[in-house]
Amino acid sequence: MAEFAVTSIPAPGVSNVDFEERVSFDRLRAHRRERARQALEASELGAVLCFDMNNIRYLTSTNIGEWARDKLMRFAVLTRAGDPVLWDFGSAAKAHRLHSPWLAPESSRAGMTGLRGSVAPDAGFFARAAREIKAVLDDAGVGNEPLGMDITELPMLFELQALGVEVRDGQQTMLDAREVKSPDEIMLLSQAASMVDGVYQMVSEVLKPGIRENEIVALVNKRLYEMGSDDVEGVNAISGERCSPHPHIFADRLIRPGDQAYFDIIHSFNGYRTCYYRTFSVGRATQSQRDAYTRAREWMDAAIALVKPGVATDEVVRVWPRAEEFGFTDEMEAFGLQFGHGLGLALHERPIFSRLNSLEHPIELKEGMVFALETYCPADDGHSAARIEEEIVVTADGPQLLTLFPAEELFVANAY
Repeated sequence: MAEFAVTSIPAPGVSNVDFEERVSFDRLRAHRRERARQALEASELGAVLCFDMNNIRYLTSTNIGEWARDKLMRFAVLTRAGDPVLWDFGSAAKAHRLHSPWLAPESSRAGMTGLRGSVAPDAGFFARAAREIKAVLDDAGVGNEPLGMDITELPMLFELQALGVEVRDGQQTMLDAREVKSPDEIMLLSQAASMVDGVYQMVSEVLKPGIRENEIVALVNKRLYEMGSDDVEGVNAISGERCSPHPHIFADRLIRPGDQAYFDIIHSFNGYRTCYYRTFSVGRATQSQRDAYTRAREWMDAAIALVKPGVATDEVVRVWPRAEEFGFTDEMEAFGLQFGHGLGLALHERPIFSRLNSLEHPIELKEGMVFALETYCPADDGHSAARIEEEIVVTADGPQLLTLFPAEELFVANAY
């Protein structure tokens, strides 16, 4: 059985103050810029072109909200020798010139591609963007070198190729930059997790027969935004017969006495995200439910015990059961259940832990990595299941937990 979680990682509050050393955003921006430059220097690329909102924020420290995440109309370029150049949505470019002084005024420009095809390519916006990007590359002296790109629409790729630009995968370069976190990033991740600690206390109090899964989701969203979250990306609420197999989406199911229920809260504070599961029983718990939870906890503890610099992800996943041992046909079907993933500005960064990929393609753990480990165990009653997740910082002295809401044993909410 796990010991009670303790940590030395601070979570000081959502505001900066003059009487404590908290997050330095100037230092954070400088760290991210330097990490990106180092990754670019280590690659064969002359520049990276980013449409991925997480990469854009990493390079430019700008954000215009969750609504823009899937529109693919914002983009930024970082060359080996230059500073980032950002093309943003309409008036946001002017707002950045006023309020984001770390960007040179000429580096904050209005841009437009096509809003995922809503404006057809023959309107010429992709061609215009490609010409402007190529001009930045030429001015920096890397116009004839490979350009890394993370994600894009095909017309953007075609227009760059028409200008003679050799486009390669730039997402790997940006993930190289982002895999090790600075103390400021770790503090933001810790603060984000501390907010969910508090939200789980609220969940434990309202988790009674008669409340619906979607009502709990609504309460979680409301409380997180009240606490200072800048994006509640998702809340899983799974209960009763919906627990096994995991459907990965909430419904309007009424909570009933004796249900097992698990939740995943995914939100961000200043862009830095959580992925944080907890499992409860409602009012009472059966032996079957307790047994499933005990197994999920044992798998979790065995994995955490291995976490230190120099250990590889294949060593961690070997302590988890094979897919066939907990009711699935293969590792593809079980993917995401016995699982781990890096956390940062994105929900899934490096390293990824899974028997599907880690056994043959392991990644070495490094000091400063932050990731979530997840375990899942279906109960032998045929419908209940236990789900546990812990967020972990790799330090020279071993693992440090960010997720502190009690999970050492099955939490029975509002016991009868």
